[in-house]
Amino acid sequence: MYALDICAYAVMSNHYHVVLHINAEKAGSWTDTEVIERWHTLYAGNFLSHQYLAGKDLYDEQLRVIAERVEEWRDRLMSISWFMRALNEDIARQANAEDGCTGRFWEARFKSQALLDETALATCLAYVDLNPIRAQMAATPETSKYTSAKQRIVTAQEDPKSTEPHQPTLLFPFAGYPRQDMPAGLPFRLQDYLELVDWTGRQLKDDKRGSIDNGIPPS
Repeated sequence: MYALDICAYAVMSNHYHVVLHINAEKAGSWTDTEVIERWHTLYAGNFLSHQYLAGKDLYDEQLRVIAERVEEWRDRLMSISWFMRALNEDIARQANAEDGCTGRFWEARFKSQALLDETALATCLAYVDLNPIRAQMAATPETSKYTSAKQRIVTAQEDPKSTEPHQPTLLFPFAGYPRQDMPAGLPFRLQDYLELVDWTGRQLKDDKRGSIDNGIPPS
C-alpha cells in the first residue's frame, strides 16, 4: 500500500532491520481515488472519503477538504515513520496475541539513517544481509533465514543458465551500473553485490562473533 520499496531486510530473534527506498515518483502518479483506496485499506478514512469513493455529489467545499486530505494521505503513504508505525503495531498485536498478554511490545521507537551515496547504500545493504552470520545464526547468506540475501540467491538459482539472474518480485531490484535511461532499482549488478556480501562476510570483526568460514566455497 505504501510508496516504499524494500531493498534489504533481516529478521532476527528480537529485532529486525530493513532498508527502504522512498518512491516519491510512484506516489505522485497515484490518482486521488487510488490514494483514498490505499488509505482505506490501512485505516478507516472519514465520512467524506467514503462518500467520494461511492460517487456521491459533493459540494465544492467538501471537495476542497477531500483534496487536502488526499495530499496528506499521499505524504503519509511514502513516509517511513507511518510505514514503521503500521508494521510495528501489526507485529506487536500478533506477538501479544501469541503470548496471551497486552501492553507495550517494542522497547523503543525505531532508529533510522539516511543513505546519501552509493557507498553508504552498499555498506548498509551488506550489513543487514549479514546480520544472521555475524550473530552466528547461519553459516552462509543462502542458509540464513528471513533475509533478503537468501531470497535473492534462491530466486537467482531457479534459472542458473539465464544471462540475467531472476530477482524477487517483492524486492527492489538491482538495476546494474548507473547509466542513461536506467530503470528503477539499486545501482549495482546483483552478482557484484552478492560477491561483496560473500567477501565482507568472510572478514573477521572484533566486535562480531561470526563470519563465513573460508573453507566454504562462494554460493
